[in-house]
Formats: sequence, structure tokens, C-alpha cells
Amino acid sequence: MTEETDVVVVGGGIAGLITARELGRDGLRVTVLEARDRLGGRVWTDHRLGRDLEIGGTWLHWVQPHAWAEVTRYGLEVTRGPRPEEAYWLAGNEVRKGTLDGFMELIDPGMRRLLHETMRWIPRPDAPTSAAGLETVDRFSVQDKLDELALPVEEYHANEAAWVGHFNAPLEDGAFTSALRWTAATAGSWHLMHEASAVFRLASGTRTLVEAIAADADADIRTSAEVSRIEHGPAGAVVTTSSGDRIQARRVVLTLPQNILGDLDVSPRLCAEKRAAGREKTAAKGVKVWIRVRGPIEPFFAYSSAAHPLSVVRTEFLGEDDAVLVSFGADSRRISPHDVDAVRAALRVWRDDLEVLDVTGHDWMADPHSRETWLMQRPHQLTRYFAAQQRAEGVLHFAGSDYANVWAGFIDGAIESGLRVAREIRTAH
Repeated sequence: MTEETDVVVVGGGIAGLITARELGRDGLRVTVLEARDRLGGRVWTDHRLGRDLEIGGTWLHWVQPHAWAEVTRYGLEVTRGPRPEEAYWLAGNEVRKGTLDGFMELIDPGMRRLLHETMRWIPRPDAPTSAAGLETVDRFSVQDKLDELALPVEEYHANEAAWVGHFNAPLEDGAFTSALRWTAATAGSWHLMHEASAVFRLASGTRTLVEAIAADADADIRTSAEVSRIEHGPAGAVVTTSSGDRIQARRVVLTLPQNILGDLDVSPRLCAEKRAAGREKTAAKGVKVWIRVRGPIEPFFAYSSAAHPLSVVRTEFLGEDDAVLVSFGADSRRISPHDVDAVRAALRVWRDDLEVLDVTGHDWMADPHSRETWLMQRPHQLTRYFAAQQRAEGVLHFAGSDYANVWAGFIDGAIESGLRVAREIRTAH
């Protein structure tokens, strides 16, 4: 037996749910197929270490227009972690201690020099490939451009660590244009970019956004429904799940991340650019680790370098007798989010006075439904593949944070892409 519907959306993350909500409002029959046993994709709030923790995507900001519109639509409360009172960073092998303002002053000259041509190369972040000659810049990594600055060692390591935190990857793998895209989204202000990408979060967790969108969608939403094959032609497509269910649809929306899109059995197969991007993978391959330590402590942040298992650590929750830190490393193969001893050793890079009680996280790189954290492109990927990654192929459409214009890799980008694809289908319907 083959079911029939108007649109199948593959993936129940933010992009897929937004697409379903918008198309359902247009009166289309929409079926959402999510492989996991939960909705949200790479957005996932889970209760661990005594708190509701964001295991995946977390931060949003009022300069992210699509995300903020959803916050307003559903009346969601926004909060932030405690402001750091102490800061730690490395100057070579020496640990420096100071304040947040002092660290920002330290990296400011390097940041300004690195990003001074942001608006020349990405004058419109909503059209990120529009600048003539962009391919001449897209060939560089962030490491290439940072090395050109010949910064003093303390400034160099501080700037390097800040970018490793943003990229969740070794800087030699990350495209310089990805740094430009993030900064262009805040009109060239690296200070605002830094704040927008790492400070404010939903008070009751990203689950509240996921639940609100899902409840608002007039769609048949199914979890534990993994898609194994898609056959498509001019008149529509047949989607087959791993359990053998077959659904015939006039349109299909694929929301799979870049790293796994090419693994899906699609006939006829996807275009060469999409497949090439999937083979190359994104630059981001890092790890996010939540750490519970004995308290009380003063809220702090710390930066090391790409050479260390954990590059960034920050206090996110304070309790009377404990605190919970969030941390990131550039390579998930170098530290497990479940290895307490390894995390203790990583923290000793900065300080040996923290008693680690427990750790947790999720290995997104090993997760078969993601194989990546958040999007950071490699050199050449923006100019070679991005337009094709967004482009529909017959009745197949492509949404997801990886394929957004302005805030690619963020919740905002997922919403943007879902709205874009819903409009494509509405126009073609």
C-alpha cells in the first residue's frame, strides 16, 4: 500500500517544522518524517546534571530576525548565563588571568584587522555570494588570514582561541568566508557578532520553540520514521521508509545536513555539487561538553587554542553548591563528552582548583542523523557549492540551517530556510 500526500518533509528539526507549519497553513497535506525518536534535530534540550541543558544549538539574538520573530510569535522568554567575572587565556604556555573587558581589548586589534574588509566581500549577507571576485577570498582558511597578521604571541593565541570557539574546528579547515559571513550578519561588528552567537538563550530551553512550532503545524508529524529511499520524477516522488512504508507526494523537502545528504538513496541522484559538498564535509567537527563542578565559584570564561582538547570554557549556570560550565573543543576525536578524567585534565590547562563532579554531552559527529555540529564551510565551498545546495531539483527542495543565507548554522538560519522553501513550493503549487 502507498499513502498519498501533497508534501513529505524529511527531517523534524526546526527547518522541517517551519516548512510544515507554513505549507499546512496553505491547505496542503504535509507529512513530516523524523528518523530520531524526538523532534528538533540538532536542537535538543535534555535534563542532565540537574539542569535543562542544550545538548545542541543554543543561542539566539534580536539581530537574528527570523528567530526573534518566532520568540515574539510564541511569547518565549529569553535569558542569559552569568556574566564572567574572571577570564583566563594563554600566552604561549603561560596562563593569563584578567577580566572579560581585558580579554576583549586584547583581541580587538587582531579582530579589526582580520575583518576590516567584511562588507566589501559580503556586502549583503542575505546574498552571500553576490560580490564579484569572492572566489579569490574563498580559497583562504581563517588560519591563513590570521597568520598574515603576524600578531604578538599573546594576541595571536587569544584571537586563535576565539575563532576556534566560533568554528568548532581547526582553523586550517575553516573558510575565511565563513568568518566574514558571521560578521556581515552584524554589519561588520565583531563585538556584536560575538554576543549574538554565544550569550542569549531561551529561558525554558529550545524545546519550547520546537514544541510551539510543532503544535502550530497542521501536519502529520512522525518520529522514528527514517527515510531509506526517494524516487522522483516530473510528476512527484515516492518516499520509502526503513520500515517499508511508501508515501507518494507531489513535493519532497529534504532537511538533511550537508554531511549526510549525499548518503541518502535518491533516484535520479542529486546534482554533482551537492554530492561533492557531502564528500568534502563541513569544517566543523568539534565537541560540546557540559561540566558540573563543585561550588560556589565565580563565573568565568577561558580560552586556550586549537591544540588543546577543550578550547573554550564558560560558566553557564550557578548554584549554591555547584556550577555548570559549557565547553567546546575543535576535534571530537580528541575528547569524549562522557570522559570525566579527560575533562578534568583539560580544565587544568587554566586552573587546578575546580572539582569536576560530572560531565555530559553528545557526539554529534558520530550521530548517524547529523555527522556534524553546526555549519562552517571549508575553503571554496561557498563559491563552488552553495547556490546548488539551495537549488531545487525537480520536485525536491532543500531546507536546513546549512543552506541559509544570513545566519547559516544557527536556529535563525533553519527558520529562514524553511520559510524560503515553503515559499518555493507555494509559488510552484
